[in-house]
Amino acid sequence: MSSLALLEQMSSYSTEMVDAARANDWDRLTRLERQVASLRDRMGVEEALGFQGRASKRMSEDERQKKIALIRRILDDDKEVRVHTEPWMDNVRQLLSGGARERNVRAAYGEPSKDE
Repeated sequence: MSSLALLEQMSSYSTEMVDAARANDWDRLTRLERQVASLRDRMGVEEALGFQGRASKRMSEDERQKKIALIRRILDDDKEVRVHTEPWMDNVRQLLSGGARERNVRAAYGEPSKDE
């Protein structure tokens, strides 16, 4: 599969990731992230093998422009996903640090934790 085709598939998944993030569908978002990462890794391997195995074929100006547009779209989608995931991640961090803080206070003052 060409790097252009891989980028097209990555872009399709990144658009789906935006939909999943907007819907707070974290399981779907995680699955899509794994698929994008797999394609990214595959693209890196295929390009590395292509450079070693044969002279790289020169990309046409149309292909180059299409690649640029796809990369920009993927980056824009990533930014949109972060708009939805970062507040959720901040809440999780606060929740987890609050529990740790409570355990530390209880340990410092010798109070048994709720688990004990």
